[in-house]
Amino acid sequence: MAGPIGLVATEVTRPVFEGIGPLGKAIFYAVAALATAVFCWGVWRRVRKYRMGRAAGRGPTIRQGLRRRLRSISAGAEVARGNLATGIAHFFIFWGFIVALLATIILTIDTDIVRNVSRLLTGHQDSFFHGTFFIVFTFTVDTMGFAFLVALVYLALRRGVKRPPRLSYKRAGTPAGGYSRRLMERGDWFFLGLLLAILVTAYLLTGLRILGQRMPWFTVLSPFGRAVAEIFSAAGMTPSQAVSAHTVMWWVHASLALVFIAYLPYSKAMHMLVDGVNLLATDRSATLRLPAPPTAHPGYREIADFTWKELLDLDACTKCGRCHEVCPATAGGAPLSPRDVILDLRQWVDVSAGGVTLLDRERRRERTGPLSPRLGTPIAGGVIETGALWSCTTCMHCVDVCPVGIEHVPTIVQLRRSLVDEGTMGPTLQQSLQNLATQGNSFGRSARMRGRWARELDFAIPDARHQPVRYLWFVGDYASFDERAQESSRVLATILHDAGVDFGVLYEAEHNSGNDVRRVGEEGLFEMLAEHNIAALRDSQFEEIFSTDPHTLNALRNEYPALGAIYRVSHYTELLADLVETGAIGVRPLGHRVTYHDPCYLARYNGVTDAPRRILRALGCELVEMPRHGAETFCCGAGGGRIWMDDDLLAERPSEIRIKEALRLDVGQFVVACPKDASMFADAVKTVRADDRLVVRDITFLVQEATARPAEPGLVGVTA
Repeated sequence: MAGPIGLVATEVTRPVFEGIGPLGKAIFYAVAALATAVFCWGVWRRVRKYRMGRAAGRGPTIRQGLRRRLRSISAGAEVARGNLATGIAHFFIFWGFIVALLATIILTIDTDIVRNVSRLLTGHQDSFFHGTFFIVFTFTVDTMGFAFLVALVYLALRRGVKRPPRLSYKRAGTPAGGYSRRLMERGDWFFLGLLLAILVTAYLLTGLRILGQRMPWFTVLSPFGRAVAEIFSAAGMTPSQAVSAHTVMWWVHASLALVFIAYLPYSKAMHMLVDGVNLLATDRSATLRLPAPPTAHPGYREIADFTWKELLDLDACTKCGRCHEVCPATAGGAPLSPRDVILDLRQWVDVSAGGVTLLDRERRRERTGPLSPRLGTPIAGGVIETGALWSCTTCMHCVDVCPVGIEHVPTIVQLRRSLVDEGTMGPTLQQSLQNLATQGNSFGRSARMRGRWARELDFAIPDARHQPVRYLWFVGDYASFDERAQESSRVLATILHDAGVDFGVLYEAEHNSGNDVRRVGEEGLFEMLAEHNIAALRDSQFEEIFSTDPHTLNALRNEYPALGAIYRVSHYTELLADLVETGAIGVRPLGHRVTYHDPCYLARYNGVTDAPRRILRALGCELVEMPRHGAETFCCGAGGGRIWMDDDLLAERPSEIRIKEALRLDVGQFVVACPKDASMFADAVKTVRADDRLVVRDITFLVQEATARPAEPGLVGVTA
């Protein structure tokens, strides 16, 4: 048959069950029904597992974010972060799969509904699978299928040849008796190989059909299927041979497709079904503002304590390793990997709930950890090792880089709450919590000593409880009690005073904000500290709050509003940036070559990245960015209460890793904007013996140095 493309006739189509016959069709439908039943049973078991969890309150999140989440999923934006090629590959895999699914649905509607219903109603068989519709359908399926195939080949080569470290399934900590994750690797290759086989056989099938039909003109609009037909023809295959081979290939392709359908809910492939839902239900603020513990008891002890969203998180994990790659605890040699936590919980939940997961399990000589039976094994300390839970800095990088919306930090904190309730913690952490409970600060100092750092000033800072001020400075523990940070506090106070800023403090009425206390898992102590501070704030007269400590900033901005304390809260760098740019603080160019470290709780949690850089630009500094900066910053290792714990579990502290990064930049100054950072990095510089090459400085010292009056001797730097 020949004809111009512009003259599309109704006979431009193709048979759906060509060469199969009535018996073959009956067998196919029977097997398809069986595969569908197996699929539905697997999905039902998954749904039953999710229903074992508590309510998550994500209805508003799903409704409000539907359009944005769908756009993110379809564009592959989450997967593309940090790896454009992988993102593009997943884009074509996503849309290739969607097109293949829609094609199957369209054929089913035409073949099983339209044709049969029309025959019953009119006595003759109607179909829409011809003409222009057929050509558009064929071209779309052919081109998107080929893009799907190329993307899969790329990912197979990446996994098998390039082998990026993030795809290694090596655990962060080795359990007693060892382990093996080869079954997981085989499951990945089976899943990938099955998809590749389905697509390859689809193109072989198309090529055989086109050759068997003697290359009709309209098949040029199936360019890749037509190319396969041309290859077969060039190899000497005749149309009659193609017809015979087509029947065999049809059964091979159909069998592979039905195996995939039946296998999907029992494998890693399940993430194809749950990832979209998980992304729609993801609420980043659940990490900024941690959820309350279960009402029955602190922390998680059984499956029913998890929310359905957290159980969905476990099945959504694709084992991509992004969280593992960015985790500061993992980098420091701690027995923690966010990926391992999710995978271990997934296996334990499946074992406990009677789930069936094929080729996606870890093997051990004994049934320990995630392979333990449900009864008698605590989740915190049993399923997930105690050391792993205490290693987390709650930096939230794992949550931010996860392409499928898993919320690792809230789950880890819930498990920590169980450990705290049982008293399972190190002595230094226990002492710090006792100090916080009795004195309101982690240093164990009397509350009356909180304002002593200001005694050396030649002016008095107003007490906001007794004198109205515009700004209330919530100083924080480290800026109040740590000797190195105290100097930064005095410099900041002097800068603000000289600039005419109306500010005051709470003195002994201020207690620790409780941000890290809550992330340690001591919920009761957090509530006590928060209630004390909220009462002090209500007794004070001010317009807005600024804080020295990003951890305090997060608590005041994100945790306290749920307790009824809603204030405008900013970081001191935001205030300084405005003062410098408006001329309230007169500065001269310094010309220093510096790098700047973004604190996790400032940049990643609260999005404050520009203010410190505005200050450095105004001071005429040459800023050399760290390899990981802004919202992608690398944690100093102090967060989540880690600053109160020993580092015995670490081979190398994250702060030391960070300083080594800075040393490769050929800068003389390492600028910080957090008193905890100042302490952590000053120690790290000495540990790596680089104090003669790199000076750690709070940004306030740079502002002081740049002001019209010269800096006072001995006040420059925090490493002395």
